[in-house]
Amino acid sequence: MVAAGIVASCLGGFPLLAAAQAQPPIPIRVVVVTMFEVGQDTGDTPGEFQNWVEKFPLPQTLEFPQGYRHLRYNPDKGVLAIVTGVGTARSASSIMALGMDPRFDLRKAYWLVAGIAGVDPNMASLGSAAWAEWVVDADLGHEIDAREMPPDWPTGKIPLNRKRPYDAPPAADNGGAAYRLDPALVNWAYGLTRDTKLDDGEALQRLRAKYVGYPQAQKPPFVLKGDDLSGQNFWHGKLMNEWAEKWVAYWSGGAGHFAMTAMEDTGTLQALTWLTRAGRVDVTRALVLRTASNYSMQYPGETALQSLTHENSGGYSAFIPSLTAAYRVGSRVVNEISDHWDKYADHPPQGDKP
Repeated sequence: MVAAGIVASCLGGFPLLAAAQAQPPIPIRVVVVTMFEVGQDTGDTPGEFQNWVEKFPLPQTLEFPQGYRHLRYNPDKGVLAIVTGVGTARSASSIMALGMDPRFDLRKAYWLVAGIAGVDPNMASLGSAAWAEWVVDADLGHEIDAREMPPDWPTGKIPLNRKRPYDAPPAADNGGAAYRLDPALVNWAYGLTRDTKLDDGEALQRLRAKYVGYPQAQKPPFVLKGDDLSGQNFWHGKLMNEWAEKWVAYWSGGAGHFAMTAMEDTGTLQALTWLTRAGRVDVTRALVLRTASNYSMQYPGETALQSLTHENSGGYSAFIPSLTAAYRVGSRVVNEISDHWDKYADHPPQGDKP
């Protein structure tokens, strides 16, 4: 009855926040974090949100005027889902707004970021799904135009508070340049889902066959552990891919391996970090799952511009398979936690390193 009353109060607009204070907050078990939706929640071209709404399902709509888009909720499972909007600014703002919303008790909630991304062909293939342990920011730092950099430099991008590319050691206060998720929780999620069957097809097979010399890129879609580079720019190409690999390795002390290029995840983790400090959430219960909608660089014989133009004009090569993979893999974790809340409410799952 509490949940129903809260939902009813949402229909009146902004006064819902005041009305919520008169009722006990709804305890949330899992928050599913998506970044974009193409159109409606159901029945049209899907984005990252629609599979969760239709298939999980998430039958109730809750207004969210302080955020990017309304929320969806499953009261039987205690699962809430949000669309943050694209980019780190929108994701940080949306997650902070949700974390401070008095309608919800998020202190024990698990957070699953489930979205699509570009994939490093050195790590995986189109349609694959990667659980990140390290999430690194692509934007924080210094930069000079490559045409003006010293001739012996590999890039004009310089780490925050350093004087040259990959200048070790990284700054002790990284300013939000890198986040490490709980390795035990990440390993548990990977172990639970590593055998998930992912969609394949002739179009994916034809494209991945062109990545000669990249054996991981030529495999059928699979689940892996691989790390996340989060930034506002949609970058592309072999040289920038090499930079991304080195940038993630630098900020993770050599422990991280770049797999997926995303846009929002450091913003989400920054908000969760500060909300944890305020006692509103627990950032150690956060997971990041990214699935491969396109390769982050061209195949041999193609230019970076040709590859980028193809992705921009024709749509991502594995758009639908990557959306399906994000739901299929992510929902296994969400269902396990929500269906066995007595087990996981006070004791986060722990997985051994594979």
